[in-house]
Parts: sequence; C-alpha cells; structure tokens
Amino acid sequence: MLAIGQTAPDFALSDESGKIYTLSDFAGKTLVLYFYPKDSTPGCTRQACAFGALYPQLKALGAEVVGVSKDSPASHARFKEKNSLPFILLSDPERAAHNAYGAIGEKKLYGKVTVGTIRTTFVIEDGIITYAKAGVSPDKNPAEVLAFLQGRR
Repeated sequence: MLAIGQTAPDFALSDESGKIYTLSDFAGKTLVLYFYPKDSTPGCTRQACAFGALYPQLKALGAEVVGVSKDSPASHARFKEKNSLPFILLSDPERAAHNAYGAIGEKKLYGKVTVGTIRTTFVIEDGIITYAKAGVSPDKNPAEVLAFLQGRR
C-alpha cells in the first residue's frame, strides 16, 4: 500500500456515465479516493451512504469524494441511483488503480484466504498522499476522513 508523503499514481477510469477521469482532473482539490469491494453489498452500501451523508461537509472543506471498485459503470449507475450518492464512482475492472494504490491483496473471509479488494482510503492533496489507511471500517471510515480533514483546517 502507498504511504503518506508518496506521490499518488495517475489513473484513467470511467465513471457510471462513461466519462473518463484522471488524477489531474482533481488538481487544486483535496481528493478522498476510496477503494471498496462491490456495489450493493451491505458494508459497501453503508460506507457509500455515510460518505454521501457527510458529502456537504467534505465539499465545504474543499474535498471531492471518489469511490473505486471493479464493478461496471452500469452497476455503479444502479448503485448510485438507488442510494442517491452525490459523488463519483469509478470502474476499475482490470484493477489497474487497485494495484497501483496497493488496494488489492490477500484477505481472510470466514476462514478462507482469497485475493480481492482491501477496503482502503486515501486523501490526496496536490498529488501527494496525506492520509492512507487500509482495512478500514465501512461504518467509521467516512467520519474518520472528515475528522482528519477538519483537523488540518
């Protein structure tokens, strides 16, 4: 996983409508980039909805929230609409960004070891990672990110 102080890798990923976003599209903003396993699963839905609920406060601090998973743009569109999510969801089916950010690896689920997305959140400012946390709690992570950003202002 990437660490605080490192340069954030660039990416080129499609949102739910097919628009391609790159890291440079968020220049001058604080980017909250979070990787999550799968649309419409309980933990991922809770995390996304919590980020959605805090979105006005995050925006007021100059932050933009972007979620990334391997799901398709069509899946993202359904997930976003169903949960009224106000932020961008990016599709990374080849897991290129997951790999670049170290958000993929071995994890244990019900005693079975698998390789998959590790729920990971980064804050990127001026292309530099200022917050990095892996294995985050879907319920606590959005509030932790907000507290981090509030503490910096």
